[in-house]
Amino acid sequence: MKKRIIMTLGLALSILMIFSAGFAQAQEETGATQEDQNKILLILGCAIAISIAGISAAIGLAFAGSAGVAVTAEKPNLFGKCLVLSVLPMTQAVYGLLTAILLMLGAGLLGGAARADMTSPILGSAAVWIGLIVGLTGISAINQGMVASSSISAVGRNPDVAARGIIFTVMTETIAIFGLLAGILLMTGLGLL
Repeated sequence: MKKRIIMTLGLALSILMIFSAGFAQAQEETGATQEDQNKILLILGCAIAISIAGISAAIGLAFAGSAGVAVTAEKPNLFGKCLVLSVLPMTQAVYGLLTAILLMLGAGLLGGAARADMTSPILGSAAVWIGLIVGLTGISAINQGMVASSSISAVGRNPDVAARGIIFTVMTETIAIFGLLAGILLMTGLGLL
């Protein structure tokens, strides 16, 4: 199962890199301005952040949700506790979405003026790296789903351990929080925020 997950994420990352190479080639052929190139790379950074974190969150949700369904089939009264544990891996997708929105706001893609100098040669590449930081640390959602699955199983045996299960499940999320924090600090340093 882990090999399958790693292969899926590797394939997604490879597709994104091939896609970015195509963008770079198209930019050179059309003579796009530095601002246009930066916007294209910024969009790529947004796509990387939300797609890697989103795919990972979906895998984590599948692990946790499967356990939640199994426990609530036997003990329907534990639905609430299982639901709380089941949705925790989704937060990494929220971090990817937040990163994409902040990047778009900083570039003026959601209306208003750009906050950063969109002609800076480093800005587009930096946005791609920010997307990678948040997306790759968002892979922690897979492990979080595994911990949530175990916590849900424990709650099925002893409902009093739900709070402890939440604590263990949230601990794996700190990696994604570090990635989001690094991304926000980089956006601030680049003038996007």
